[in-house]
Amino acid sequence: VQLQASGGGLVQPGGSLALSCAASRSISSIIGATWYRQAPGKQREWVATLSSSGARIYADPVKARFTISRDNAKNMVYLQMNALKPEDTAVYYCTLTGWGSTYWGPGTQVTVSS
Repeated sequence: VQLQASGGGLVQPGGSLALSCAASRSISSIIGATWYRQAPGKQREWVATLSSSGARIYADPVKARFTISRDNAKNMVYLQMNALKPEDTAVYYCTLTGWGSTYWGPGTQVTVSS
C-alpha cells in the first residue's frame, strides 16, 4: 500500500490548510487513519485519529482547530487545519492501519509564518 500526502505549504498565522492523503488501494476496510507531525528538532507527535467506527480523537494542541475525515469512494483521508499557529509548523504524515499492518506516507511540510 502506498500513501501520498499533499496540501502542505506556507500559510500565515490564523490561516487554514487542507492536507490530503491518497491511498493506492481501497480504504473501506481500514481499522483507522492517523495523522502525525514532526517539528524541527522535536520528536514525532500524534495529531489525530479516525477509527473505523467513525470516532475522532485529537491531540490537545489541535483540538477544535483540526478535523480528520475520510472519503472511502476516493480512497482519501484528510486533515483540515484551521486557525493555524506557528507551533503547528512541522512535517505532517498520514498513516493507515489495516490489511495487517500500518502504512506511512512520505510527509508534507506545513509552515506557519508571517
